[in-house]
Amino acid sequence: MKTTSEQRRAFSGPAFLSLGFRPFFFGAGLWAALAMLLWVLYLAVGVDLPSRMSGLDWHLHEFVFGYTSAVIAGFLMTAVPNWTKRMPVMGLPLLALAGLWLVGRIAVMFAAFLPVGLAPVLDVSFIVVLGLVIGREIVAGKNWRNLKVLIILGLIGLSNAVFHYEAATTAGFDGYSIRAGVALIIMLIMVVGGRIIPSFTRNWLVRQPAGRLPIPFNRFDQAVMVLSAAALLLWAFLPEFIATRPVAALAAGLNFVRLARWAGWRTLSEPLVAILHIGYLFIPVGFLTIALGELLPGWSRASQVPHAWTAGAIGLVTLAMITRTSLGHSGRPLKATAAITAIYTLVLLGAIARMAGEVLPAVDPLQHAAATFWILGFGWFAFYYAPILFRPRVSKVPNLK
Repeated sequence: MKTTSEQRRAFSGPAFLSLGFRPFFFGAGLWAALAMLLWVLYLAVGVDLPSRMSGLDWHLHEFVFGYTSAVIAGFLMTAVPNWTKRMPVMGLPLLALAGLWLVGRIAVMFAAFLPVGLAPVLDVSFIVVLGLVIGREIVAGKNWRNLKVLIILGLIGLSNAVFHYEAATTAGFDGYSIRAGVALIIMLIMVVGGRIIPSFTRNWLVRQPAGRLPIPFNRFDQAVMVLSAAALLLWAFLPEFIATRPVAALAAGLNFVRLARWAGWRTLSEPLVAILHIGYLFIPVGFLTIALGELLPGWSRASQVPHAWTAGAIGLVTLAMITRTSLGHSGRPLKATAAITAIYTLVLLGAIARMAGEVLPAVDPLQHAAATFWILGFGWFAFYYAPILFRPRVSKVPNLK
């Protein structure tokens, strides 16, 4: 019986459709830059988007549900074959799935030209179809323990559907669905990151001079996850409840400790590893933003949907994963080049500038700077990684984790 890697090498179609990370990571990076450019044009020169959503709703939707759904799809379509030892979804089926994601982006943007309700159906159908594809593969491979990913996909799809409803109602944008969507993605980062960040860090540090190594996942991490989940639930559905800010403050403190246990300061000489720690740092910062929402000037607005989570944690951790996964699964060394480091730096500067724009008086210049850094970072990713994602896997090279 052929191994999964042998099956991939036997694929005779275009390399771009040989594994899920290729079309979805490229699409995610390109859309992150293009959607931000459209948002800047909307703000700066008043270019109206032919969407049935307001400009703000469209902006929130496309980054929380549009961009991240492509990243999640690319990750799952690449990971599931390793979980199940089955042939990856490739070729025309993969093209159809990626095309459905793209149709969702186009439909939401040009919804004003479509029958009422069609754009939401097309958009939400992507997560539904992705869940069916992933579920079929997991069941066929009898990989029962990973069926839980379908719960996360289902909840993200439900949050997306409710977002469309909230955006369409005359009552206006209530915020429950966008907070639920952000909370689900942050929780997903905490679950996945809590496993891979210390693992990747340990793999790299054992080849460096002797020193502290990350502490593996244990009961402390479990306690942090439970407390953080409670804080996210309170923020998503009871943001003004008396316990929400104290619980968020406790979650911030525990996540700072959790991050410190992974010895990230020892990885600064390898940006491919360090960026995972830097991205995760924005999770406790986001909790802290919520906790201090009523105490510091300007922070009440920031605590509604913290850019520490959206631009910082989600933007940087997903970027860290798509850059690393693309290198590893294309046969290239797991080492950051100067160009990759520049990508990280630009998006990090964008996240910092956007957070500053939430709480400082001079909002417009900081927002413009943040958008510029973001567009340059993700635009450079799409340009630099296009040859990696479109060309066949290179010959076997040492894997520098």
